[in-house]
Amino acid sequence: MTSTEDKTTEQGWDEPWYRVRTDRFEASFLPSAGEDLDAVCNVDVEVRLAADGSRWSAAVFTLAEVERLMKRSSQTGEELGGRYFWCSDGLIVRDAGIDNMTQVLAGLLDAGDFTQVLLRLDDEEPAPPF
Repeated sequence: MTSTEDKTTEQGWDEPWYRVRTDRFEASFLPSAGEDLDAVCNVDVEVRLAADGSRWSAAVFTLAEVERLMKRSSQTGEELGGRYFWCSDGLIVRDAGIDNMTQVLAGLLDAGDFTQVLLRLDDEEPAPPF
């Protein structure tokens, strides 16, 4: 199954989260209040895999958002005057929007890169069934 064929079975608000459920995972995005979901360019996401209930996280940024943040840092003097950008669980995507980001997550699963890119979250107890 390719990422474009991944079937979204449910999506919607579960304040403050915007959740997208597919056959293989549930992605819980944390956009800003009132943010246009098609224009989201900087968002935290937690993903729970349906296969084993494992939880993963990423801070997703578009290329344009990284550029904006680096320009701001060059003015504030942070990050060596905007000479670098870094975050521990960062995932940079080309295009904005929750739908695009969901497709990227599905594509990472397809390619076998998901567990290399996202940060695994430790659970103290096993996750309930998906």
